Amino acid sequence: MKDTKQKMMTRIAIVDDDERLRSQFKRMVNHFEGCQCAGLFASGEDAIAGIALANTEVVLMDINMPGMGGIECVRQLKAMRGELEIIMLTVYQDTENIFDSLAAGASGYILKRAVGAELLAAIQQVRAGGSPMTGQIARRVVQAFRQPRTPAISETEKLSPREQEVLELLARGDTYKEISSSLGISYATVHNYIRRMYEKLRVRSRAQAVNKFHAQTRQPHPDRTASTETEDVDSSVRS
Repeated sequence: MKDTKQKMMTRIAIVDDDERLRSQFKRMVNHFEGCQCAGLFASGEDAIAGIALANTEVVLMDINMPGMGGIECVRQLKAMRGELEIIMLTVYQDTENIFDSLAAGASGYILKRAVGAELLAAIQQVRAGGSPMTGQIARRVVQAFRQPRTPAISETEKLSPREQEVLELLARGDTYKEISSSLGISYATVHNYIRRMYEKLRVRSRAQAVNKFHAQTRQPHPDRTASTETEDVDSSVRS
């Protein structure tokens, strides 16, 4: 009987960099009948390593985390385990995050202020093949489809003005220190801009970002040799 009950359990992983929220959602999940928290992860990188091998059916995913963001984490998890059902659990209600999450492979999008009953219903819906969304989120999706179609914009055009400046300097071959000096901002701030820029461009290195910049802006590669400075953004610097 015990083995049968275990097989019927929905095993859920929680990915959020906020320890208090992780604990809160763990208590909620374990309180739901037929649900069990199968793992807590403080970062996208930890989630990739842990969930890939874990016996998990559903993932509750935050969006804004240091290092790998939630959307990129969804994309990689779905590539490894396509059967996973992932629900974005976030404070963000903007259309861009909603559609980027769904395009990456998320099955639902719920606001963190959702009460226990709404979260349980969302878990049950994805297990039944549905796509749960908080009411306000569903309305935004409907409104987005009602808007007149506009020409598609490139990923580089989605960057903020400052992020575009940083990308142009990267493409020119400037080091992080040179960018810091040119723009009058700290070295840590440069790292933060680059991390957010990588997330928006869906790249993982300086070379990929620069190649995308040249491809989408149709600007020729500069003659200047690119810096050999490390391409990895220090994960200890928070956005």
